[in-house]
Amino acid sequence: MSKIKVGVIGAGGIVRRLHLPDLDQNDNFEVVLISGRKESRLKQQCEVFGIPNWTQDYEAVISDDSVDAIVVGTPHPHHVSWGIKAIETSKHVLMQKPLCGDMNEANAFVEAVERSNYTVMCLPHFSSQVYKIRQMITEGTIGRVSGARYRTSHGGPEIYYAEIRDLFGETDDDLWFFDAKRASVGALFDMGVYAISHLVAILGSFAKVTGFVTTFDKPTDLEDVATLVLQTESGAIITAETSWCDPARTGEGSIHGTAGKFTIPGRDGAAVSLHTPTSYTREHAPVDVQPVNCEDVNPGNMHQHFADHIRAGTQPPLSNAQAARHVTEIMLAGMESSRLGQAINLKTRVGNE
Repeated sequence: MSKIKVGVIGAGGIVRRLHLPDLDQNDNFEVVLISGRKESRLKQQCEVFGIPNWTQDYEAVISDDSVDAIVVGTPHPHHVSWGIKAIETSKHVLMQKPLCGDMNEANAFVEAVERSNYTVMCLPHFSSQVYKIRQMITEGTIGRVSGARYRTSHGGPEIYYAEIRDLFGETDDDLWFFDAKRASVGALFDMGVYAISHLVAILGSFAKVTGFVTTFDKPTDLEDVATLVLQTESGAIITAETSWCDPARTGEGSIHGTAGKFTIPGRDGAAVSLHTPTSYTREHAPVDVQPVNCEDVNPGNMHQHFADHIRAGTQPPLSNAQAARHVTEIMLAGMESSRLGQAINLKTRVGNE
């Protein structure tokens, strides 16, 4: 089986820490070309991962006929423009999160995907836990979902970039996430996208959002704390929380139904738990707590999932363009809701319901 030849656009921290190490270990892929702004980063990554060619010209990667798939790892304001160019030049696309910060761009991206016959995967990718919980909810394990909560957060861009500097052996700070002119959006699109994407993956589309967004601690005009209250068509009330102000990285949640609940601890290796009452007529009856076996649902890791769908000629069921657009609309509407002080109805829906 021939390898899928990959070109990478963007040579920053997320590419260095997340994409290249895994692509290097996956027999489906061969990274043949990488592009970015900083020559020192390009040379280092070529040396570490055995990439034969680098360029500072993104267009050269897009137009290279030997490239089968593009990893878009630029800053998010440039995601959609390069993603569409890649699709239009007959490339599969792995899109870094968030998709974008503009609904016109999100709609244009979905339209480009729907016109093409190429696989487009929009991060985040989801673990077997998400697929298993989604399956068990569909099977009625916890009854009708009445509520849920998911929180994803960390200590802020300065904490993240400290690790990136170490990876590249650099001493300067490039905290562009704090710059409202360059980034346009803050913690909600950086970390909140994970919470919202997980809730959309598990529960599907949302109908309405009320947002509470503020700048609490960081040296920026952008939001560093946000909570969105989401409502489903059935009336369930869901909360998505995020922050740049937590002392440690957080990723945890719970899904509540009329017959039980799931808890998602967010620690590597920790099991999802199913909580069911031993009596439905006695308030203080013991609750039975059992770990959920997720091993029978295995979507593979991010890049394996991408490869599987390229080989099959299909789109990912959860990490797809329509879901990314819906998540984008939720975040933008949450920001607008916070500004106006009122709920906002949502127009888009995901395509897997």
